[in-house]
Amino acid sequence: MAKKNALFSVMAVIALWLAWLVAYECVRNDYVLPSFWEACSEMGRLLGSASFWRAFGNTFLRTLWAFLVSLVLGVAMAVMAHLWHWVRAFFAPIVSVLRTLPTMAVILMLLLWTTPSVAPVVVSALVLFPAVYAAALAGLDEAGEEYGELMRAFHVPLGRRIAKMYLPLAAPVLLRQAGGIFSLGLKVVISGEVLASTYRSLGGMMQEAKMYLEMPRLMALTLIVLLLGFVLEGACRLAYDLIVRWRR
Repeated sequence: MAKKNALFSVMAVIALWLAWLVAYECVRNDYVLPSFWEACSEMGRLLGSASFWRAFGNTFLRTLWAFLVSLVLGVAMAVMAHLWHWVRAFFAPIVSVLRTLPTMAVILMLLLWTTPSVAPVVVSALVLFPAVYAAALAGLDEAGEEYGELMRAFHVPLGRRIAKMYLPLAAPVLLRQAGGIFSLGLKVVISGEVLASTYRSLGGMMQEAKMYLEMPRLMALTLIVLLLGFVLEGACRLAYDLIVRWRR
């Protein structure tokens, strides 16, 4: 099954690549769509540039901060919601509101209260929180309450139950989805950086490329972000598979 999924993924990538080649041949305008080879050449120049790696490091750190904040808050609130049903009912509308928040409007408001370097982190954490909360709560609910009842019967303290049972139960589900959640955070952070014109960031570089109509540069930056997302998701999926096999 895994080999079939990998084959279909490769076929999808090839199909997208062929669609790009055909579209370029139809348009033949580098200001509308650059060629694949020119974008790859620009990608090579970017990867050899120190300014790119500074921007990449800043964007990655912002994404990491947003991910960690959403992880801590999401797991903590998921544990509380699993333990007490009134907490779950209280958080349900809040999570629904956060899921439907218009990202661009939130970034514009945050720019009035914070700086262009902070706003993307805050909005990304707000977007990631519902995903982390839902994943952690699903992991806890899947395990059922039999373990909790057993620990309560032996009068195990709540803190020990959380550390020894609830967090380990939520960890596998979170690890399975961590790559996708982090990739989503990266996209939201870059969107925030583009809108905020954040200095020394991937989003700022994309905004600059758009202003000066450097389409190969813009496409190269987009490809780098896509490849990073694929690598992160693949690494988290591989780590999850290895842990599952080790437990067996």
